[in-house]
Amino acid sequence: MDGTALKVYLVAGELSGDILGASLMRALKARYPGVAFRGIGGPRMLAEGIDSRYPLETLSVMGLVEVLKHLPRLIGVRRELRRDALAWQPDIMLGIDAPDFNLGLERQLREAGITTAHYVSPSVWAWRQGRVKGIAKSVDAMLTFLPFEAAFYARHRVPVAFVGHPLADDLPLETDRAAMRRELGLQEDGELLALLPGSRANEIRFLGATFLDAAERLCQARPALQLVVPAATPQRRRELAALLDERPALATRLTLLDGCSREAMVAADAVLLASGTAALEAMLCHRPMLVAYKMAPATHWLAKRLVKTEWISLPNLIAGEALVPELIQDAASPEAIASSLDAMLADAAGRAVLESRFAEMHAGLQRGASERAVDAIAALIAGDPLPDSVAPEAIAEVPS
Repeated sequence: MDGTALKVYLVAGELSGDILGASLMRALKARYPGVAFRGIGGPRMLAEGIDSRYPLETLSVMGLVEVLKHLPRLIGVRRELRRDALAWQPDIMLGIDAPDFNLGLERQLREAGITTAHYVSPSVWAWRQGRVKGIAKSVDAMLTFLPFEAAFYARHRVPVAFVGHPLADDLPLETDRAAMRRELGLQEDGELLALLPGSRANEIRFLGATFLDAAERLCQARPALQLVVPAATPQRRRELAALLDERPALATRLTLLDGCSREAMVAADAVLLASGTAALEAMLCHRPMLVAYKMAPATHWLAKRLVKTEWISLPNLIAGEALVPELIQDAASPEAIASSLDAMLADAAGRAVLESRFAEMHAGLQRGASERAVDAIAALIAGDPLPDSVAPEAIAEVPS
């Protein structure tokens, strides 16, 4: 295809999707220098040239119950994006994560004759597996990051390509903790804990105070401990700063950063974070972590009845074992978090073993994902067979 004519409609729903979308856009521009982008993207995708029809946070609604309150607005946004995409007539529409929103839009556009694909598989293998029937009607292909995901779609006869994980490609296999501390202006010696309570407003609401209360307790037990907190956006920084104003004892111990979450994780000895892509990033930075998560009580009640997996964090799901401690809802108390992190920081040998294991897992996910995704996109547009079909040995790894 002539790159000057290629038009790609991309819709990302949150900061992690913005990171993935920007990497994909760079790979598409390398293959098709004249490619045009339209849809929804955040600061990274804007820098790569997307014409974003709405701000990124338009779709950033957390939780099963919370979505219901915003449903009329989200339906209106999807209706407008459908109209916009049909008027623009892209060669392909690619939803980046945000499956509850994007799969519906993909289905509408596919029914209208536009080729569609989805980048980042929803956890359909973990809960509500019947959704795969709707996915089959929504996309011409699913592009997955993990081999067991691809195997699931292959079993259900949904066209799929396993592309590897873009974050594994972006992050180096070797990290330098001391150099990163110098780069961030942090104390080079002594223990450092990174706190990442999340990028959404609701995550700060549910986790921000809990994380900081746990940090206060931990600092009492470990007088030399330093803390670093990367704020995902200016608004999250304001919210975190307000919480810190209520905890003056942390003032001399804590550095609040603008962004720089990966850098903070590399600099740290351990990481406290909310579940999600951040847990995968911490794994790819080869840092021990504690995953803690809270949500609205009604959302948690529903989730317990729908989610069938033993773990929620990606490092544990990828490994198939509990490498990372997880504290969910009532278990995620400041006392429990502080106690678990205290034990983790005291066990230098255990942290070293885990860092080595994470480095091995990282290497297994490095496949040149964005370039492989472009190969799949090119095949879809041309009507050719998908490259990177699931490896036969991965079929046995599908979660039951």
